[in-house]
Amino acid sequence: MLPIDDTPLVRDGKILILAMDHGLEHGPVDFEPVPETIDPETVFEVGTHDAVTAMAVQKGVAEAYYPSYEDDVNLLAKLNGTSNLWRGEPDSAVNCSVDYAAEELGADALGFTLYGGSNNEIEMAEEFRDAQEKAREHDLPMVMWSYPRGQGLRSDRDPETIAYAARLALELGADVAKVKYPGTPEAMEWAVDAAGKTKVVMSGGSKSDDYAFLKQVEECISAGGKGLAVGRNVFQRDNPVQILDALEKVIFEEQSAEQALDAVQ
Repeated sequence: MLPIDDTPLVRDGKILILAMDHGLEHGPVDFEPVPETIDPETVFEVGTHDAVTAMAVQKGVAEAYYPSYEDDVNLLAKLNGTSNLWRGEPDSAVNCSVDYAAEELGADALGFTLYGGSNNEIEMAEEFRDAQEKAREHDLPMVMWSYPRGQGLRSDRDPETIAYAARLALELGADVAKVKYPGTPEAMEWAVDAAGKTKVVMSGGSKSDDYAFLKQVEECISAGGKGLAVGRNVFQRDNPVQILDALEKVIFEEQSAEQALDAVQ
């Protein structure tokens, strides 16, 4: 396992990734609640917040916008991704090589989606193998978006499924596993245990109420999780700085959701 605590991805042992790969994965619909976010510069400005340890974007956005923010934002380059126009069994096209991300984009970390349980799992795992081994040559942390998904999967939020997702990340060599919240602190703790030395961060998911969102993050941290990878729950808000202020208190200072909200409101 790559020691990543001293890399730009991690601050004081914790991680807060601001993800903006939604334009590819979901389409422009995710930017409609706050229309100005269709311009990546708007979200990059949010990403300069001290709480954000890295921004996750696809290659094209990194090429076009990151040069203006490289002094203020750490780059997590997503290596694969597929549009929501795709209607086949879950898969994720490899859109960027590790060498290109490291040498041309100046990435500080790498991200890779794996759909465990998909009929395409074997191909994606082999692609992850190639990327993970090349990432080691560049000393770059590898974050796995570990999302069980496929026609044979009954529930992608079942606690055992989420624990399996975390374990897949460990077994395949990811430094960080991004998994969905399994519903309870006890289930989250089981997922963290299953991940071993792989750090577990919670997926932010679709936008929710401030308190409900922060409470889930609090429960993730109390269960041994190391942070959050979030997009819509930040950039779909009218005041993204305020929610990042609160997240900083919950993740890095380990305050409760109530304490964090009281401090920022």
